Amino acid sequence: MSSRAFSPWKPLRAAICGLTAASLVLSAGLPAFAQDDRVSLLRDTEIEEILHAEADPLIAAAGMTPKDVTILLVGDKSLNAFATQGQVLGFNAGLILETENPNQLKGVMAHEVGHLAGAHPLRSGDMQNAGLRPMLLTMGLGVLAMLAGAPDAGAMLIGNSGYFGTLGALGFSREQEGRADQAAVGFLEKTGQSSKGLVEFFDKFRYQEVFQEARRFPYFRSHPLSSERIEMLRARVEQQPHYNVVDSPADIERHEIMKAKIVAFTQPQVALIKYGETDKSYPARYARAIAYYRMKDVNRAVGMVDALLTEQPENAYLWELKGQMLFEFARAKEAEYPQRQSVKFKPDAPLLRINLGQTLINLDDPVKRDEGIEMLKRSLLHEDIPDAWRLLAQAYDAKGEEGLARLSTAEYYYSLGGLTEARGFAMRARDLLDKNSIGWRRATDIVLTANPSREDLKDLAKEGVMARP
Repeated sequence: MSSRAFSPWKPLRAAICGLTAASLVLSAGLPAFAQDDRVSLLRDTEIEEILHAEADPLIAAAGMTPKDVTILLVGDKSLNAFATQGQVLGFNAGLILETENPNQLKGVMAHEVGHLAGAHPLRSGDMQNAGLRPMLLTMGLGVLAMLAGAPDAGAMLIGNSGYFGTLGALGFSREQEGRADQAAVGFLEKTGQSSKGLVEFFDKFRYQEVFQEARRFPYFRSHPLSSERIEMLRARVEQQPHYNVVDSPADIERHEIMKAKIVAFTQPQVALIKYGETDKSYPARYARAIAYYRMKDVNRAVGMVDALLTEQPENAYLWELKGQMLFEFARAKEAEYPQRQSVKFKPDAPLLRINLGQTLINLDDPVKRDEGIEMLKRSLLHEDIPDAWRLLAQAYDAKGEEGLARLSTAEYYYSLGGLTEARGFAMRARDLLDKNSIGWRRATDIVLTANPSREDLKDLAKEGVMARP
């Protein structure tokens, strides 16, 4: 996972009201679960690719457009998943690790898609509570700040307990649960997959039914489970034409890679025990390489990744991992080549371009710094990722282009929803950029759309610039 891997998801500004859960994002790798009780939202291009490969057919079967649905990976060891307004699906790392095969995870995904398709988050009685809506909006803003690597700003908007409180408030009724179950079966059947995994997963945690509310996993607090519900679901599932369809070997390996990667990044010592030296499978060797890197044995880790690359020389994620290791251990010159290789094999992955751009602007080479700037700009064509703007500001400052640096900082805060800060930096950028240049006009646009003050409006009016209605 890249050091720049954790950034806001693709419709960043539009998603503010839809995101409702998190309390910290780290800028260098997945955080260990044991570090503290705070919750993290995590990004990793490879894991996201796997999650989308599993969820997108189900989303399409529900009549929705997959690219419009945001999928969050939550760095929490508890068993939980959720669907929220704004077409957002979230899956805790702990839930993914509890699934024994891809079909079980797809079953949970199909169930959450059922909630989304049925607009259950909007219809929940708790969601109609007038006092909850402002809290959700505030939490959404906090999520965006933390996703972009600004935990201090995010902490002012969302408290650690807010994650659990809000997800608890997003509880669904038993009627909605039953409807989501039935919808999930339909989506899985429509895509030619078995619903057996959903029943298996629920059956695995049937004992949660007898626990007191406080002792249940968060998932089964917001998604009430009962033996009657499981048996009703089982009766329908067993009648489906695709009941006996099994996961393909490729699906199973991808699922194991995802789980191995999560364990290795978050609990490296556990990973070395779970994936011992006698396990020669690809996921196990991948996990051990990551674990040694996380334990700061970088030379050993790089050697293990090199061995994997001899088998898979076009694997963009192995090249990404090698580049990440080298960059984070102050070996930026050595990191350049593997990061170039990662972009070569995954040219449409913006996070990989940001990795390379970051390395290039940190080399003592003006030509490569300019290339890094272009690389960061290209990443923004795919996603509006605040971290790319922050790095652009750093690069423009190094070049002495203060106007573009202030404009990039304004874009950074604007993409986070920090309108006051965005407006201030945009006004500074206007003073430094040539009047009527593209940058100057963009800075003016930010000022006009970021709740300008009366003083700002007066200054703009003197220039003949009119505020938008």
